[in-house]
This record gives sequence, structure tokens and C-alpha cells, in this order.
Amino acid sequence: VAMSNTMMQIVSRAPIIPVLSVARPEYAEPLAIALRDGGLPVLEVTLRTSAALEAIDVIRQRVDGVCVGAGTLLNAHDVKRARAAGSEFLVTPGATEALMACCADSDLPYMPGVATATEAIRCLEQGIDLVKFFPAEAMGGAKVLQALAGPLPMMRFCPTGGVSLDNMADYLALPSVACMGGSWIAPPALQAEENWPAIRERATVAAKRAQTLRASMGVNGE
Repeated sequence: VAMSNTMMQIVSRAPIIPVLSVARPEYAEPLAIALRDGGLPVLEVTLRTSAALEAIDVIRQRVDGVCVGAGTLLNAHDVKRARAAGSEFLVTPGATEALMACCADSDLPYMPGVATATEAIRCLEQGIDLVKFFPAEAMGGAKVLQALAGPLPMMRFCPTGGVSLDNMADYLALPSVACMGGSWIAPPALQAEENWPAIRERATVAAKRAQTLRASMGVNGE
């Protein structure tokens, strides 16, 4: 439960966690600075690219004021590599017992992925009450999260997958949503152009929109 609380402290720093697919290590530093300056200091670098681990290491070493974690962890090998690269937290797309055990053994805060009530209850049994809801839109989006909150009022979710500026309000209206994961903020095309000002602007717009929505709804992500 202590780890889950630490993860909650991390996600409470920003309403949106940019989910980053980093193609080249040299993008890491300017990318992280752009997102931080746009108001989104918690970053998830997915292990879907060969540059991911080096990107995490670069951000950890060179960029102040951000918290960087590793996403798309599938096995013990991924967890070890992510930890060695300096990841401050771990995110998985699913929640098998073996994978959760590896994450727990890492001593790092982690957020397992769930898509069903059964998976959420399995996480609760391990003392984890903050989970990633993935793939959010494909699984039914905010309606499903609202339904899950009935029998699972103690769970907090980070919907990821298909979340955007257009549907952000639907998720943030739910008290069970602690934060959201978003890949739209720093798409690979803008990274390839090295258009860091555009990425910073996307982060600024998303952060402000989320804060405004939260304030208007009186939801504080507790």
C-alpha cells in the first residue's frame, strides 16, 4: 500500500502524464524540457523503441523538475532494465501475478494496467488501489469507469489509450480518475521535426484545460 501511495503522490503532480514513444535518444532532453515547461512534469517513456532506456537515463541525468518512469513493461527483464536506466516509476499494460511480483520486488512505485473488474480486484488484493485503465476508449471509455466505480469505490484510475482533448472532460468528471495518460501531446511526427515549441504548447493547452475542468467540477483527484 505504501508503494501505491507513493504512486498517487507522483500522479497528483499533474493531471496528464504524457506517454512518450522516443525514437532517438537526442530527443529526450529537449522533449522533457518542453513538456515540463508546458506544465506536465510526470513523463512515461514506453519501452516500445530501442532508444527508450537511454532516453530515460538522459532525462533523469539532465532534466530537473521532472519525474520520469517506464511504460509497456511486460516481464522481469523489462523491469530490471527500466530500473537500471533510472526509472522513478513503472507502468504495465496488464497485471499478471508474475509481472506484479517483479514490479513489487523492484522497490519502485508502479501502476499496473487493468481493463476489467476482475483485474482491478486482483490489484486490490495486492494492496494496489491506483491502476492504469487501458486501452481506455476501446474498452468503453468513461462509461465503463463510471460503472466500475460502483462496486470499486476505493479504486483510482489513470485512463490511457484514445484519451484526447476532445474526450478529456468525460474522464475528469469522474472522481475515480486520478489522472490521464496521453500520447497525443508529443506525437512522433512532432518529435521527428524537433518542434519542441509545438509540443510545449500542446502540453500547456492540455494542462490548462484539465485544471479548468477540475476546478469547474470541484474534483480534486483525491
